[in-house]
Amino acid sequence: MNLKPTIFFIKMNIIKLFKALFPATAIALFFFSCSSADGESDNETAEERVEPVRVIEIDYSEISRSITHIATLQPFMDIHLAPASPGRIERINVEASDRVSKGDLLVEMDKTQLNQALVQLQNLEKDYRRLETLKKEGSIPEQQYDQIKTQYEVALSNVEFLKENTTLEAPFSGTVSGRYFENGEMFTGTPNTPEGKAAILSLVETGRLKVSVNVSERFYPSIKTGMPVSIKSDIYPGEEFSGSVLRIYPVIDNLTRTFRIELVVPNPGERLRPGMFARATLDVESAETLVVPAIAVLKVQGSNDRYVFIEEDGRAKRVVVEIGDRYDDMVEIISDEIAPGDNLVIAGQGRLVDGVAVQVEK
Repeated sequence: MNLKPTIFFIKMNIIKLFKALFPATAIALFFFSCSSADGESDNETAEERVEPVRVIEIDYSEISRSITHIATLQPFMDIHLAPASPGRIERINVEASDRVSKGDLLVEMDKTQLNQALVQLQNLEKDYRRLETLKKEGSIPEQQYDQIKTQYEVALSNVEFLKENTTLEAPFSGTVSGRYFENGEMFTGTPNTPEGKAAILSLVETGRLKVSVNVSERFYPSIKTGMPVSIKSDIYPGEEFSGSVLRIYPVIDNLTRTFRIELVVPNPGERLRPGMFARATLDVESAETLVVPAIAVLKVQGSNDRYVFIEEDGRAKRVVVEIGDRYDDMVEIISDEIAPGDNLVIAGQGRLVDGVAVQVEK
């Protein structure tokens, strides 16, 4: 027996009654009654939805954790050459950008004081040698000999000092980075360099460079002298220059919680130059962690929240994750809800919602 006409007739009578008493309630009831049958059909459709996906099994990977700092390249050694006392500059033998070798004569100062000191030294030396002979014969008092000896030694020291300061030699092989005077000018000792020091010439070593960076205190046990360092410069895209840790400073700054390290970078072709910006990268430790294809990680629009989908018993499970280090097209994910052996969805995840049925395709 078909009961559908009877049920429909009863429904219509009820709606008419409510319409007379409560018009708004009647209208809502009508739409509810008409949609109830269709709703059952929609639920059935949603339950039957199955999304095709591809998955990979997650496992631990050993990675090298690295730290990268932006820094400025500096000359390995730099010096501002100046005499110990003011005086007239007799001759400067080099220009800015000239290359020099260790021991080259760079600056000659006026030798008037030196010549006077040499004459005085020669006279004292004659007296000293004569009294030394008399002392051996016992012809003069010990006190007289000691006095002339002291005067001679003081004069000799003065001559050596003036020689060092009337001729300035290159203390290392390098490049002249600045010339601040001309021949015949007076050096007064007034600060005249960008660094606020007094100098006639500045000299830098560019065959190797150094980099100073501040590193978080948590890496102090991991960084050792001699560790390899990768140096990259935007001027040479895609190129990598090798260096190493030269020096580790022993004090941690109590304000920034960092410590200072110095890196040395061989620069045989001198393609790198002091003052350039560079990125210094150190591999500080190894760790086992979960590394997955970056395409598997989705982002919540309008925020920095990240999540992935795990296939579990034929259904998609949405898991919130944190992002760690990146390795080309791979990325480290951190989550307490993911373990090795889980099936990570790497294709089709853009259509998924939490709990939807999935079919794993090969």
